[in-house]
Amino acid sequence: MKIVVCAKQVPNTNEVKIDPVKGTLIRDGVESILNPDDANALEEALKLKDTYKDVTVTVISMGPPQAEVMLRECLAMGADEAILLSGREFGGSDTWATSNAISAAIKKIGDYDIIFGGRQAIDGDTAQVGPQISEKLDIPQVTYVQDFRLENGAVVVQRQMEDGYEVIRVETPCFLTAVKELNKPRYMTMKGIYEAYEKEITVWGFNDVDITQDKVGLKASPTRVFRSFTPEPKGAGVVLGGSPKEQVAALMDSLKEKHII
Repeated sequence: MKIVVCAKQVPNTNEVKIDPVKGTLIRDGVESILNPDDANALEEALKLKDTYKDVTVTVISMGPPQAEVMLRECLAMGADEAILLSGREFGGSDTWATSNAISAAIKKIGDYDIIFGGRQAIDGDTAQVGPQISEKLDIPQVTYVQDFRLENGAVVVQRQMEDGYEVIRVETPCFLTAVKELNKPRYMTMKGIYEAYEKEITVWGFNDVDITQDKVGLKASPTRVFRSFTPEPKGAGVVLGGSPKEQVAALMDSLKEKHII
Protein backbone atom coordinates (compact mmCIF):
# COMPACT_ATOMS: atom_id res chain seq x y z
CA MET A 1 0.00 0.00 0.00
CA LYS A 2 1.38 3.39 -0.99
CA ILE A 3 0.31 6.39 1.06
CA VAL A 4 1.01 10.01 0.14
CA VAL A 5 0.83 12.76 2.76
CA CYS A 6 0.51 16.41 1.76
CA ALA A 7 2.31 18.65 4.23
CA LYS A 8 3.03 22.36 4.44
CA GLN A 9 5.61 24.43 6.27
CA VAL A 10 3.82 27.36 7.92
CA PRO A 11 4.81 30.24 10.19
CA ASN A 12 4.04 29.73 13.85
CA THR A 13 0.92 31.89 14.04
CA ASN A 14 1.48 32.52 17.75
CA GLU A 15 4.40 34.71 16.71
CA VAL A 16 3.08 36.28 13.51
CA LYS A 17 2.43 40.02 13.39
CA ILE A 18 1.00 42.24 10.66
CA ASP A 19 2.74 45.29 9.23
CA PRO A 20 0.37 48.15 10.11
CA VAL A 21 1.37 50.12 6.99
CA LYS A 22 1.52 47.40 4.31
CA GLY A 23 -1.12 45.17 5.86
CA THR A 24 1.05 42.09 5.18
CA LEU A 25 2.38 39.34 7.43
CA ILE A 26 5.77 39.98 9.00
CA ARG A 27 7.52 36.63 8.55
CA ASP A 28 11.07 37.72 9.37
CA GLY A 29 12.30 36.04 12.52
CA VAL A 30 9.15 33.92 12.82
CA GLU A 31 9.65 30.21 13.46
CA SER A 32 8.43 27.87 10.71
CA ILE A 33 6.70 24.64 11.73
CA LEU A 34 4.92 21.62 10.28
CA ASN A 35 1.28 22.57 9.89
CA PRO A 36 -0.53 21.00 12.90
CA ASP A 37 -3.35 19.32 10.95
CA ASP A 38 -0.77 17.90 8.52
CA ALA A 39 1.01 16.35 11.51
CA ASN A 40 -2.23 14.50 12.30
CA ALA A 41 -2.43 13.37 8.67
CA LEU A 42 1.15 12.07 8.82
CA GLU A 43 0.53 10.28 12.11
CA GLU A 44 -2.42 8.37 10.66
CA ALA A 45 -0.28 7.27 7.72
CA LEU A 46 2.49 6.17 10.09
CA LYS A 47 -0.01 4.20 12.17
CA LEU A 48 -0.87 2.22 9.04
CA LYS A 49 2.84 1.67 8.40
CA ASP A 50 3.23 0.37 11.97
CA THR A 51 0.32 -2.05 11.45
CA TYR A 52 0.95 -3.36 7.92
CA LYS A 53 4.35 -4.43 6.59
CA ASP A 54 3.76 -3.43 2.98
CA VAL A 55 2.96 0.25 3.63
CA THR A 56 5.20 3.06 2.37
CA VAL A 57 4.69 6.70 3.28
CA THR A 58 5.73 9.53 0.96
CA VAL A 59 5.43 13.14 2.13
CA ILE A 60 5.10 15.87 -0.49
CA SER A 61 5.22 19.63 0.00
CA MET A 62 5.37 22.73 -2.16
CA GLY A 63 7.46 25.59 -0.91
CA PRO A 64 10.85 27.32 -0.82
CA PRO A 65 14.11 25.37 -0.29
CA GLN A 66 13.96 25.91 3.49
CA ALA A 67 10.90 23.65 3.60
CA GLU A 68 13.41 20.78 3.53
CA VAL A 69 13.79 21.25 7.29
CA MET A 70 10.11 20.46 7.80
CA LEU A 71 10.34 17.47 5.47
CA ARG A 72 13.27 16.09 7.44
CA GLU A 73 11.08 16.34 10.53
CA CYS A 74 8.52 14.18 8.72
CA LEU A 75 11.26 11.67 7.86
CA ALA A 76 12.40 11.67 11.48
CA MET A 77 8.86 10.82 12.56
CA GLY A 78 8.90 7.77 10.28
CA ALA A 79 8.09 8.71 6.67
CA ASP A 80 9.98 6.72 4.03
CA GLU A 81 10.42 9.41 1.38
CA ALA A 82 10.05 13.17 1.04
CA ILE A 83 9.48 15.22 -2.10
CA LEU A 84 9.74 19.01 -2.29
CA LEU A 85 8.08 20.83 -5.16
CA SER A 86 10.03 24.06 -5.41
CA GLY A 87 10.73 26.73 -8.02
CA ARG A 88 10.20 30.39 -8.78
CA GLU A 89 7.44 29.44 -11.22
CA PHE A 90 5.30 28.27 -8.28
CA GLY A 91 5.76 31.48 -6.29
CA GLY A 92 2.61 33.39 -5.34
CA SER A 93 0.27 30.47 -6.03
CA ASP A 94 -3.13 30.61 -4.35
CA THR A 95 -5.09 27.48 -3.41
CA TRP A 96 -6.19 26.81 -7.00
CA ALA A 97 -2.68 27.09 -8.42
CA THR A 98 -1.16 25.19 -5.49
CA SER A 99 -3.56 22.28 -5.97
CA ASN A 100 -2.71 22.24 -9.69
CA ALA A 101 0.98 21.84 -8.90
CA ILE A 102 0.60 19.26 -6.13
CA SER A 103 -1.89 17.15 -8.07
CA ALA A 104 0.55 17.12 -11.01
CA ALA A 105 3.30 15.94 -8.69
CA ILE A 106 1.09 13.22 -7.19
CA LYS A 107 0.26 12.00 -10.69
CA LYS A 108 4.00 11.64 -11.26
CA ILE A 109 4.32 9.62 -8.03
CA GLY A 110 1.48 7.37 -9.21
CA ASP A 111 0.05 4.10 -7.84
CA TYR A 112 -1.10 5.64 -4.56
CA ASP A 113 -3.85 4.10 -2.44
CA ILE A 114 -4.59 6.83 0.11
CA ILE A 115 -3.68 10.51 0.21
CA PHE A 116 -3.79 12.16 3.60
CA GLY A 117 -3.75 15.91 4.20
CA GLY A 118 -4.59 18.26 7.02
CA ARG A 119 -7.99 19.89 7.21
CA GLN A 120 -6.44 23.32 6.65
CA ALA A 121 -3.24 25.30 7.08
CA ILE A 122 -3.00 27.72 9.99
CA ASP A 123 -1.56 30.51 7.83
CA GLY A 124 -4.47 30.61 5.37
CA ASP A 125 -7.29 28.65 7.04
CA THR A 126 -8.99 28.06 3.69
CA ALA A 127 -9.41 24.23 3.86
CA GLN A 128 -9.49 24.31 0.04
CA VAL A 129 -6.28 22.68 -1.20
CA GLY A 130 -7.08 19.10 -0.17
CA PRO A 131 -10.53 18.99 -1.81
CA GLN A 132 -9.17 20.74 -4.91
CA ILE A 133 -6.39 18.16 -5.27
CA SER A 134 -8.88 15.29 -5.06
CA GLU A 135 -11.06 16.91 -7.73
CA LYS A 136 -8.11 17.29 -10.08
CA LEU A 137 -7.07 13.68 -9.47
CA ASP A 138 -10.69 12.61 -9.96
CA ILE A 139 -10.77 10.52 -6.78
CA PRO A 140 -13.29 10.48 -3.89
CA GLN A 141 -12.62 12.63 -0.86
CA VAL A 142 -13.73 12.80 2.76
CA THR A 143 -12.96 15.92 4.79
CA TYR A 144 -12.82 16.49 8.57
CA VAL A 145 -11.86 12.88 9.34
CA GLN A 146 -11.86 12.20 13.10
CA ASP A 147 -11.65 8.40 13.00
CA PHE A 148 -10.24 5.95 10.45
CA ARG A 149 -10.05 2.24 9.80
CA LEU A 150 -9.52 -0.17 6.91
CA GLU A 151 -12.32 -2.65 6.29
CA ASN A 152 -12.32 -5.31 3.55
CA GLY A 153 -10.13 -3.28 1.24
CA ALA A 154 -12.10 -0.05 1.70
CA VAL A 155 -11.77 2.90 4.07
CA VAL A 156 -14.36 3.62 6.77
CA VAL A 157 -14.15 7.00 8.45
CA GLN A 158 -16.02 9.23 10.83
CA ARG A 159 -16.51 12.68 9.33
CA GLN A 160 -16.73 15.36 12.00
CA MET A 161 -19.79 17.60 12.01
CA GLU A 162 -20.93 20.39 14.32
CA ASP A 163 -23.53 18.22 16.04
CA GLY A 164 -22.00 14.75 15.71
CA TYR A 165 -20.39 12.74 12.93
CA GLU A 166 -21.11 10.82 9.73
CA VAL A 167 -19.83 7.30 9.07
CA ILE A 168 -18.66 7.07 5.45
CA ARG A 169 -17.27 4.12 3.51
CA VAL A 170 -15.08 5.00 0.55
CA GLU A 171 -13.11 2.95 -1.96
CA THR A 172 -9.44 3.59 -2.64
CA PRO A 173 -7.72 5.54 -4.04
CA CYS A 174 -9.12 8.40 -2.01
CA PHE A 175 -8.17 11.67 -0.33
CA LEU A 176 -8.77 12.18 3.41
CA THR A 177 -8.27 15.41 5.36
CA ALA A 178 -7.52 15.06 9.06
CA VAL A 179 -8.63 17.03 12.11
CA LYS A 180 -6.76 17.14 15.42
CA GLU A 181 -9.21 14.74 17.07
CA LEU A 182 -8.03 11.95 14.75
CA ASN A 183 -4.88 11.19 16.75
CA LYS A 184 -1.94 12.56 18.69
CA PRO A 185 1.15 13.03 16.49
CA ARG A 186 4.26 11.20 17.66
CA TYR A 187 7.54 12.84 18.51
CA MET A 188 10.70 12.47 16.49
CA THR A 189 13.20 9.97 17.85
CA MET A 190 16.96 10.45 18.10
CA LYS A 191 17.44 7.50 15.75
CA GLY A 192 14.84 8.97 13.39
CA ILE A 193 16.54 12.37 13.36
CA TYR A 194 19.91 10.80 12.58
CA GLU A 195 18.46 8.69 9.77
CA ALA A 196 16.46 11.64 8.38
CA TYR A 197 19.66 13.55 7.67
CA GLU A 198 21.15 10.48 6.00
CA LYS A 199 18.29 10.42 3.48
CA GLU A 200 18.09 12.53 0.34
CA ILE A 201 15.06 14.72 -0.22
CA THR A 202 13.83 14.66 -3.79
CA VAL A 203 13.38 18.17 -5.21
CA TRP A 204 11.19 18.65 -8.26
CA GLY A 205 11.19 21.91 -10.14
CA PHE A 206 8.68 23.29 -12.63
CA ASN A 207 10.12 21.24 -15.50
CA ASP A 208 9.94 18.00 -13.53
CA VAL A 209 6.14 17.83 -13.46
CA ASP A 210 3.60 17.87 -16.25
CA ILE A 211 2.11 21.33 -15.87
CA THR A 212 2.04 24.62 -17.77
CA GLN A 213 2.84 28.10 -16.52
CA ASP A 214 -0.76 29.26 -16.90
CA LYS A 215 -1.76 26.83 -14.12
CA VAL A 216 0.66 27.95 -11.38
CA GLY A 217 2.19 31.06 -9.89
CA LEU A 218 0.87 34.49 -9.03
CA LYS A 219 -0.43 35.36 -12.49
CA ALA A 220 -2.40 32.11 -12.65
CA SER A 221 -4.00 32.69 -9.23
CA PRO A 222 -7.52 34.15 -9.32
CA THR A 223 -7.54 34.92 -5.58
CA ARG A 224 -6.76 38.51 -4.57
CA VAL A 225 -6.27 39.55 -0.95
CA PHE A 226 -7.89 42.93 -0.48
CA ARG A 227 -6.57 43.64 3.00
CA SER A 228 -4.95 41.91 5.98
CA PHE A 229 -5.34 43.46 9.39
CA THR A 230 -5.16 42.80 13.10
CA PRO A 231 -8.61 42.83 14.73
CA GLU A 232 -9.17 45.64 17.21
CA PRO A 233 -8.53 44.40 20.76
CA LYS A 234 -11.56 43.78 22.89
CA GLY A 235 -12.19 45.85 26.00
CA ALA A 236 -10.90 44.72 29.35
CA GLY A 237 -13.05 42.23 31.24
CA VAL A 238 -14.69 42.95 34.57
CA VAL A 239 -13.75 40.92 37.65
CA LEU A 240 -16.45 40.65 40.28
CA GLY A 241 -15.24 40.44 43.86
CA GLY A 242 -16.81 39.51 47.16
CA SER A 243 -18.58 36.35 48.22
CA PRO A 244 -20.34 34.10 45.65
CA LYS A 245 -23.67 35.61 46.70
CA GLU A 246 -22.35 39.15 46.24
CA GLN A 247 -20.85 38.23 42.85
CA VAL A 248 -24.19 36.85 41.64
CA ALA A 249 -26.01 39.98 42.83
CA ALA A 250 -23.48 42.23 41.07
CA LEU A 251 -23.76 40.17 37.89
CA MET A 252 -27.56 40.38 37.91
CA ASP A 253 -27.42 44.15 38.42
CA SER A 254 -24.98 44.48 35.47
CA LEU A 255 -27.17 42.38 33.17
CA LYS A 256 -30.27 44.37 34.11
CA GLU A 257 -28.42 47.63 33.51
CA LYS A 258 -27.54 46.45 29.97
CA HIS A 259 -31.16 45.28 29.42
CA ILE A 260 -30.02 41.72 28.85
CA ILE A 261 -32.48 40.48 31.47
